[in-house]
Amino acid sequence: MTETPIDRETWLARRPVRSPDMEQAIFGGDVGEAADLPLADINPLNPHLFREHRWHDHFDRLRREDPVHFNQLGSAGRYWSVTSYDDVRAVDGDWKTYSSANGITIGPPVGAPVNDSAGALNSFISMDPPRQTAERKTVRGISAPSSLRNLDDLIRERTVAVLDRLPEGATFDWVDEVSIELTTLLLATLFDFPLEDRHKLTRWSDVVTSIPQPGSSIESGAQQRAEIRECLEYFEGLWEERRENPGFDLVSMLAHGEATGDMAAAEHLGNIFLLIVGGNDTTRNSMSGSVYGLNKYSDQYDKLIADPSLVSKLVPEIIRWQTPLSYMRRTATCDTELGGKQILKDDQILMWYLSANRDEAVFGDNADAIDLDRPNADQHLSFGYGIHFCMGSRLAELQLRILWEEILQRFDRIEVVGEPERTLSAFINGYTALPVKVARKS
Repeated sequence: MTETPIDRETWLARRPVRSPDMEQAIFGGDVGEAADLPLADINPLNPHLFREHRWHDHFDRLRREDPVHFNQLGSAGRYWSVTSYDDVRAVDGDWKTYSSANGITIGPPVGAPVNDSAGALNSFISMDPPRQTAERKTVRGISAPSSLRNLDDLIRERTVAVLDRLPEGATFDWVDEVSIELTTLLLATLFDFPLEDRHKLTRWSDVVTSIPQPGSSIESGAQQRAEIRECLEYFEGLWEERRENPGFDLVSMLAHGEATGDMAAAEHLGNIFLLIVGGNDTTRNSMSGSVYGLNKYSDQYDKLIADPSLVSKLVPEIIRWQTPLSYMRRTATCDTELGGKQILKDDQILMWYLSANRDEAVFGDNADAIDLDRPNADQHLSFGYGIHFCMGSRLAELQLRILWEEILQRFDRIEVVGEPERTLSAFINGYTALPVKVARKS
């Protein structure tokens, strides 16, 4: 049944924005080494582990000693970190036992009162069938094979333009100049969003996934909500325009979809943010991670330069190795058992894709490394598994493939000249800056 449309102010009052990492902000820095901590004290949810790039040993120990690992916080209640490949896939493939309907990131216990810093933006990734199926179907056509074929030439043209204007011999930020620029240009195309305003999309993606704190780009919850309001007002204008003049774009699809057309723009803000973050943060961090990773494993970079056809193997291997979204949450709908542990109804389950993609039992003893000869890289779980498998996966792969095809044609090498700056987030496994230099082919 379609809900009665509500006005913007009522919607905002009912659904105050909670950052995906708001609960994680309670964790401080100075996290101990995994080997020095009692097993019960290991909690990979701490965002400082990710900004400091020290999460590897924590997950390695959990996979070996306690792959379904219990933690509890007063603000979040009971939750489990699921870290092995088989267990993550089992949870992701069973939506009836492990529901998305209470949110996809750590949050307050089910049934807890919602306050000003809690709440969620409804989107189809935070739903179960049949509503999830109907709303997802509305926008699925944007990533259909015919759509990808139409986008191929445009993506390549823009990639060439961005790469050709990079300065040679001078240090610049790959994240800003390449990864953000390319993903934002495509995202603007998918929304039919004014290109001159495209960097608003990047900003809004960062806003909704940030932990507000003094000194950061989002200093308070009030600032975060104000910028969310700006996003809503902008899309309301696009919404009304596309109701009258629809095209083949995501806003038009939502405005005229069978399951979504009767809803006000405000009620679609969750879907809009889902599409912005999915099309922006994830692909841009794979683009940045590919440059950083190939510099870290320079023998694999040498192999790629010698044989550019290996780009087809590079793409799934980088997406596995980078894992741009570290985890997704589910909520148990009943008492159940997982990995020999008793899971209670309403417990939160964190599926650590990042850990599953480093599982030695599946990807071998060198799972932490980039290996262009890895035979099963395409079995990674970076895009999820089951009904929520990322519908933009082929588009993300296309962008990464074209980027490296064009890089190999015009540069001898991209050299990382300093350590990257990383996102303070256990949800977004990302880069905020990556200093590089390029050397063009003579």
